[in-house]
Amino acid sequence: MAEQGGQDKTEEPTAKKLTDARQKGQVPRSREFTTVMVLIASAVGMLFVGENILRSLTEVMADSFTFSRKEIFNPAEMMLHFLSSIETISLALGSFLAITLLAALIAPASIGGWNFSVQAFAVKPEKMDPLKGFKRIFGPQGLIELAKALGKFILIGTIATLILWNLRDQLLTLGQQEVEVAMTDLSYLVIWVFLGLSSSLLLIALIDVPFQHWNHTRQLKMTKQEIKDESKNTEGNPEVKGRIRRMQIELSQQRMMQDIPEADVIITNPTHYAVALKYDQTSTGAPTVVAKGSDLIAQQIRMVGDANEVPILEAPPLTRAIYYSTEIGNEIPSGLYIAVAQVLAFVFQLRRYNNRGGKKPQLNVEDLDIPDELKRD
Repeated sequence: MAEQGGQDKTEEPTAKKLTDARQKGQVPRSREFTTVMVLIASAVGMLFVGENILRSLTEVMADSFTFSRKEIFNPAEMMLHFLSSIETISLALGSFLAITLLAALIAPASIGGWNFSVQAFAVKPEKMDPLKGFKRIFGPQGLIELAKALGKFILIGTIATLILWNLRDQLLTLGQQEVEVAMTDLSYLVIWVFLGLSSSLLLIALIDVPFQHWNHTRQLKMTKQEIKDESKNTEGNPEVKGRIRRMQIELSQQRMMQDIPEADVIITNPTHYAVALKYDQTSTGAPTVVAKGSDLIAQQIRMVGDANEVPILEAPPLTRAIYYSTEIGNEIPSGLYIAVAQVLAFVFQLRRYNNRGGKKPQLNVEDLDIPDELKRD
């Protein structure tokens, strides 16, 4: 079926498409299978409880024609008798109706599952269009339903003829039996014939069930453009997502740059990487990374740090180790505690030297201990 834009519905329906269709009440259903299961359940139910139903009906009929004069002229007695008859019939028919109801509920659920949709009750003007109605009747779906109807007629007619032909001797002997015996035998014959005819429709149902699944999938097939549009609506337009991602990065960088003046030291690679560290001496935690970056961002970190008089120290191995092992806002790994402690001690001593003078502190960055598992080239 060609769509607008010349595209064909060649793609299998997506999970979202199937879910949306289910919410609208569009699920695979086979009326043939449901009908067959209800008929078979009815026949089986009559085999098991038919005798009890017949006995109860006989009892009710007998009681209904044996009123005493006192009961006839007493409305209260007649009402009690009526209620008793209803109760007897209800108890007898209850099990039979329960079997058929259970079959009517389980049969459709076994194909398309349980589904209740309010949208399916909505009035759809397009379904009231006479032209579309004629198209449905005389279209492919209508021809298929006509073929199924003819198939059922021929199948049931053929099987009914064969069954009656094989039972002709038993049917003829019913006239030679007593009425009660003949009626009992006839009842069982009717039930077994009904069960046989119902079972014969299983052939139609076994063909219809896979067809309904196939037809349901065919109706929900999508074009490639529909899949792309659904993906955009579900996951978002890639261009919009990219723009949002860039904005998030920019905001994160702005917050990061605002935290650099609070850092205790900035260690560099010296040009490719830069990491700003802060240590809260009032807490028991380890130093945290307040900013990090490479290339242009590393240059901006150094510029902001220099403008705010944050000490900048070249320590390439330590810088690379922290850059690759620690995210912004997290504490440094335990393997770098000693190396970072030496750097911070040097920075604090250098700050004291700048304020009070004395012997200028020294730090050999080559002596900083970096564990092998944290080293990066």
